[in-house]
Amino acid sequence: MSATSAFSVRSVTAAVAVLTLGASLTGCAGSSSGGGQQITVYSADGLKSETGDGFYDKVFKDFQSQTGIKVNYVEGGSGEMVQRLIRERSNTQADVVVTLPPFIQQAEQKGLLAKYAPAGSDHVSDIDKDANGEWTSIVNNYLCFIYDKKQLPQPPKTWNDLLDAKFKGKLQYSTPGVAGDGTAVLVKALHDFRGQPAAMAFLKKLQANNVGPSKSTGALASKVDKGELLVANGDVQMNFADMKSMPNQGIFFPAGNDGGQPSTFALPYAAGLVKNAPHSENAKKFLDFLLSKQVQQEVSSIGGGFSSRTDVDATDKNADALKQIMSGVQVFQPDWNQVNSQLDSYVSAWQAATGS
Repeated sequence: MSATSAFSVRSVTAAVAVLTLGASLTGCAGSSSGGGQQITVYSADGLKSETGDGFYDKVFKDFQSQTGIKVNYVEGGSGEMVQRLIRERSNTQADVVVTLPPFIQQAEQKGLLAKYAPAGSDHVSDIDKDANGEWTSIVNNYLCFIYDKKQLPQPPKTWNDLLDAKFKGKLQYSTPGVAGDGTAVLVKALHDFRGQPAAMAFLKKLQANNVGPSKSTGALASKVDKGELLVANGDVQMNFADMKSMPNQGIFFPAGNDGGQPSTFALPYAAGLVKNAPHSENAKKFLDFLLSKQVQQEVSSIGGGFSSRTDVDATDKNADALKQIMSGVQVFQPDWNQVNSQLDSYVSAWQAATGS
């Protein structure tokens, strides 16, 4: 199958339906039936705030308050988290993993997940959950780019605009194959340039402006806010939430070089129960909690993201602002299973093109 066959465009104007390793792993041993009042969550970055007022911050606190179960938290890139699960397969430490696609599909394909459909997942659309019941979206999200509003009066409009000499040493995107958002940049390039040869030819040109690899997308936001970078990649949830403490960021969506409509695709945070989890029953309670209507109602107001449940219609000011951000943006749907099956070849081609 060709690279372009991994993508089918949905001509839908987006209206919202809606690093570092952290926390220690002390005391993670326990029985598979849930011994010990704790769980360990391995997660892609973006949902926990350095200021302590992010989505995870409130969720972990509320979950412990209601159940007595403490959450141990480990954060990194999506690919990094899956690789850690693979290394620990014979001595499983994590109970729940949260990653962006295609890494949740990778975790499933490698047999790292156990089947569990959380309570409330029947209100999640089929496209946002696994048909086999091994993962479910907990926060919906979209790929975006960010720019320094203080130094750039307008964001770049197309991919070609990013080749401008003013971005030399002032542009950076996170590493495909390691970071979920960095992999998403590659996916969008493959879509917009209609296949691998043209996408890699462009990314080779872009390398003249690129600062270099970054395993963490979240680390780029502060660099844009401080003016160290003019442009970086990101995702809507993370960067919108960052704006509380990093007001110089602006969100934009580059169009193809034909100058048409800006486009993006859904990039949900997807959660799964880890196979042979040491605290599986506690982990199931946590997944149920994440999909509860109460928590999903707070995804926009606290986390700056989009609810995964179709029966939640957020009306808070953040939800309204998110609708404005997504207004006029075309959403296409990657075939994530196909992307996952070709990921190694895509990343290898990117490395060859960029010398990374």
